[in-house]
Amino acid sequence: MRHIRTAVLGAAILALIVSACSLGGGSQASRGTIASQLSLAGPPECPERPFCLKGLTATYGITFKEFKPTDAGGPITIEALKRGDAQVGLLFTSDPAIAVNGFVLLRDDKQLQLADNLVPVVRQAAIDANPVITDALNGVMAKIDQATLTDLNKQVTVDGSAAADVAKAWLDAQGFTFSGGSGTVKVGSTNFYEQEILGEIYAQVLEQAGLTVERKFQLGSREIVFPALESGDIDILAEYAATALEFVNKGAGEASTDPVATVAKLNERLVGMGGLVALDPAAATDQNGFVVTRETADKFGLVSISDLAKPAP
Repeated sequence: MRHIRTAVLGAAILALIVSACSLGGGSQASRGTIASQLSLAGPPECPERPFCLKGLTATYGITFKEFKPTDAGGPITIEALKRGDAQVGLLFTSDPAIAVNGFVLLRDDKQLQLADNLVPVVRQAAIDANPVITDALNGVMAKIDQATLTDLNKQVTVDGSAAADVAKAWLDAQGFTFSGGSGTVKVGSTNFYEQEILGEIYAQVLEQAGLTVERKFQLGSREIVFPALESGDIDILAEYAATALEFVNKGAGEASTDPVATVAKLNERLVGMGGLVALDPAAATDQNGFVVTRETADKFGLVSISDLAKPAP
């Protein structure tokens, strides 16, 4: 009798152990992806936008625990990340807040976003008169990666340094030696601070190459600066490949995630527009980006957006 009760007790204990193991395994499986443990903060329209939550689901196959409507890459999103109300936030890829707060910009490894890489748009007549313009501006673009652009923005908009001083310090560090320019060119910008910073860099590198540069910054929207380019009121403008293409083609949807292909298509559409040409794109972009705090990145091993689709630890 005693032997039977011991056997029964042993069987019961074994069953409990097996059950506990099964529950543990089931609990691990039910945790889902890393994204399913996190909340996303972004503009209210994000769930329906192809380059926001809708696109993240379609392209990356990820679903977040919760979506929290905040703003379009603004202070409410930033504060939500800092407070921990959300763990992933939509900011623009060159936002100085990324550097200021030590956020990690997740790499768009499946290329959800269109290629809004920096690209100079120049009047062909200016290039014909001074071929060094092409070499100098392409040389500048080759040096501006994402971290560089974000830091340039931070120095001006957060640290309060003058764009001219920031541009000079950066150009001095590059050691460019372009020469052979002569005459005058006019560099313009819209009312966007980043374009003015880039315009100042363009102006100074061309001055180093021997040209006289007239600055025409803060001109207004694209509806103003593109006619100014066509008419010759300005010769050079810092632009963004996909956005510029969709502006000149009136929203025909020709921009892609490939910066080289997008710039090539932009050049096709610039034919006949007062002799304009787009030069080489930079690696740096100003487009939708998804960021996390350094703590979240380290906790989950996040480098790219695809990492959000990995099983939760």
